[in-house]
Order: sequence, then structure tokens, then C-alpha cells
Amino acid sequence: MASWSALFAPSQEGRTAIVTGANSGIGYHAAAGLAHAGARVVLACRSEDRGREALDRLKAAKPRADVELRLLDLADLSSVRDFAAAAREELDEINLLVNNAGVMAIPRRETADGFEMQLGTNHLGHFALTGLLLPALLAADAPRVVTISSNAHKMGKIDFDDLQSARSYRRWRVYGQAKLANLLFALELQRRADATAAPLRSYAAHPGYAATNLQTQSGRMRGNRLDELVNVAANKVLAQTDEQGALPTLYAATMDIPGGSYVGPNGPLEMRGAPKVTTPACQARDERTAVRLWERSEELTGVTFDLAAEKAPA
Repeated sequence: MASWSALFAPSQEGRTAIVTGANSGIGYHAAAGLAHAGARVVLACRSEDRGREALDRLKAAKPRADVELRLLDLADLSSVRDFAAAAREELDEINLLVNNAGVMAIPRRETADGFEMQLGTNHLGHFALTGLLLPALLAADAPRVVTISSNAHKMGKIDFDDLQSARSYRRWRVYGQAKLANLLFALELQRRADATAAPLRSYAAHPGYAATNLQTQSGRMRGNRLDELVNVAANKVLAQTDEQGALPTLYAATMDIPGGSYVGPNGPLEMRGAPKVTTPACQARDERTAVRLWERSEELTGVTFDLAAEKAPA
């Protein structure tokens, strides 16, 4: 896999994909790669202006691409419900959901529903979205869910006593918790699909160190210009491109690998390189923690998963 690129992705003709946070970075290049492979791709974006710019950019690069823009704010469960309801009604079936959108190491904020923003956006919003789209996923052939995590999950711990980080907020610790939650969710989703013989495959992926706007977002939001400039410089000198960083996502979304796989770069410390199946940290494989987080996520979002639902006849 040393030279694997998006050109090696198998045809996605006839498949419908939704990519959250598709207006920039990993999400944009994942969406572009899927569109280039022939998929119908929905760019699920919070900002209409940035989403429209991404849509225009993608169509300029591939005029015949079957792509569309739909608005989705993962920090607002009412937006998630509205998006999912419209998608279920208008798309009939969904072959692929890429849970990509996220925020990283920002000052403490809360979502519209009162969740801590990093956990609320990165995990709870995607948990709810996946559950609400599940009927359309199970109606499709070979459905997949790919959830984007990070090497930061290795420093993560799920603090059930202060899940919303109301008593103590350290932005990197909280980011690690959110990225660990992404992995716990992805692996538990596969276990539940296996237990019910559902055809769904759930994967996780991480981009390594890729140059995206996530690195500069934190300094900008904190008004720390020096931090922002340092990260801009690091992106230019140390990071791989966001297009390269999207390859593990594309690999998980398209290649024939076992459900429950975790894909990241094959270079030193998994910081850069071509995609490979890798092993997450032990805390991400803790099934008791995964079940507890799943149940807590259901309570917080009000969304449950019916993986035993039978596929509707054609």
C-alpha cells in the first residue's frame, strides 16, 4: 500500500454518500475522491457560503460529478433531525456515511443542546446522525459508516463523572476524550451490527498530521495570534497535505477490509503516508466503556439504533 492513492478506489457508481464537514480539509477531499469514483455525494455543511464554495470548486474540477449541498449543524440536534428526515425522504437509501466534521482544542463552548462543544459536535452529533439515518443505510446494498478519529484518542479518557467537562476543562484533554468517543462508537457499532447480522460495516480512520484549518482554529478562537501563526508554519513544514490526509478515509470508505477496522497513515508514528489498517489504543477497545458511552449517548440525544430492522423488499 506504499503508493495507494484515490485513483485505486474501486468504482462507486450507483452509490450515495454523505460526508459531513465536506467544505474543507479532509472532508472536502474525501467527498471529491468519492465523486471522482462515481458516487452521488451529499456535502453536509454547517455554512451555506463555505459549502457553496466547496460545491463550485468540486464541480469545476469534475463538471459531471453528481454532488449536492445540504445544510447540517452537528452542534444542534434539531438541525441533525431535520437533515436526517429530509435525507431519508429524498435519498431513499444511503450507501455510505462519513462522520468527518469536527472541532479541535477550542475554548469551552456549548452546543445548542447544552453539550460541551467538542464532545457534542465530534461525537454526540454524529451518534445522533448515524442513528437517524440508519433505516436508509440498512435499505442500501453494502452500507458503510466511516467515523473520523485522531491519534489524539491515545491521550483520551471518558470521564463519565464530568462528561461535559463542566467542572474541569482542559481543551486538549477534552479533544482526546471526543476522539476516543469516536473510536468507541465506531467499534461498538460494528459489534452491534455483527450481533444482529446487520449488513452494515463500521470503520474508523485518522488522517495523521494533515494541514487543515483545525490546527489554526483554536488559536483564532482564543485570540492567540502567536499560536495561530505557529500552527500555520507547522502545517507548511511538518504536515502532509489535507488531500493526503483524506486517503485513510477514502480507503476505509471504499476498500474491502473487515468491519471494525481502523485506518491511518503507514509512516512513522502514523503521522503521514499511505493508508494502512492499524490498531487503536487499548482504551478504544474497551467494550464495557463503549457500552456505557453508547447508553449515555442515547440518553443525551434521545436517539436509539434498530440494527435488527429487516431490509425493505425492492
